[in-house]
Amino acid sequence: DDHNKENLFNSLNYDVAAKKRKKDLLNNKAKIQYFHQEKWIYVHKGSTKERHGYCTLGEAFNRLDFSSAILDSRRFNYVVRLLELIAKSQLTSLSGIAQKNYMNILEKVVQKVLEDQQNIRLIRELLQTLYTSLCTLVQRVGKSVLVGNINMWVHRMESILHWQQQLNNIQITRPPFKGTTFTDLPLCLQLNIMQRLSDGRDLVSLGQVAPDLQVLSEDRLLWKKLCQYHFTDRQIRKRLILSDKGQLDWKKMYFKLIRCYPRKEQYGDTLQLCRHCHILSWKGTDHPCTANNPETCSTSLSPQDFINLFRF
Repeated sequence: DDHNKENLFNSLNYDVAAKKRKKDLLNNKAKIQYFHQEKWIYVHKGSTKERHGYCTLGEAFNRLDFSSAILDSRRFNYVVRLLELIAKSQLTSLSGIAQKNYMNILEKVVQKVLEDQQNIRLIRELLQTLYTSLCTLVQRVGKSVLVGNINMWVHRMESILHWQQQLNNIQITRPPFKGTTFTDLPLCLQLNIMQRLSDGRDLVSLGQVAPDLQVLSEDRLLWKKLCQYHFTDRQIRKRLILSDKGQLDWKKMYFKLIRCYPRKEQYGDTLQLCRHCHILSWKGTDHPCTANNPETCSTSLSPQDFINLFRF
């Protein structure tokens, strides 16, 4: 009898343990599936405890699939600008997991730039902004400024310096293609392409490639359109600069204007906020919207608009 009771007791323990393992396995699978499938987040309307607990900037950063977004050329600049804004003023609002996710995405961005040799200056500026912010915040350690151990942040700063060195060591190689080049195109087409550049520094760099391009890069109409694209007429009127010939020097005005006012931002793809159900997601991402026509309810958000959603 004692032997049978012991066997029965062990059998019950095995059954309970097996059921527990099965339950944990199902829960783990459900959590993994939930995390990977639902790449959107509900944004609460008011500033409440619920919003503070379940709709933070860090949670949104973890849920919106930025790792995949940086591989999309339409979303790359948007994510980089968002990383820069967080580096400037929002690092202290990120949880430990969100900080780790932030650094992982930043590392992927750097690796992508090292591989394709594009957007080098953009990432250099991002890393410099982040490093400057961390230098300031680390000095205030002990005042509940940064989440995490100081040694971990020092290690991250060393990683940033390493990435900066890697970017500085990039040697741009001329492609082996020997067909038609940019300078072989008619002048009108060259100017048309140059008008698509939204950063004056790119125009200056392009003008340093060849003497003919130097002449084109000084075109007054080119710089005038660039000023009018980024700034309002009122802003332009406040910063008028005349050349020696008595004409408006649009090139000098542009570089003076960018020191005084923010430039216009334009992105191929942005995050969308559904006005009907207050769900934040990338364009084209399915979410449980109950509106009859969900496409008409979506509003594009700039990176700064995204940050502002989580200020309370």
